[in-house]
Amino acid sequence: MDIDLIFKIAAIGIIVAVLNQLLIRSGREEQGMMTTLAGLIVVLMMVIQQIDILFDTIKSIFQL
Repeated sequence: MDIDLIFKIAAIGIIVAVLNQLLIRSGREEQGMMTTLAGLIVVLMMVIQQIDILFDTIKSIFQL
């Protein structure tokens, strides 16, 4: 796992948190929730890709 992935996830988290707070303070709670949900989906997709790479590596190591 590369350290860049951790920085990308942290950056997405910070951006989503700031956007969420801005939207909530302006009275748009629904858009704030959707922003948070979109950020979560983006991060989950990044993690799923890394898990797929991990499984491919394990398969190649054990020749499955």
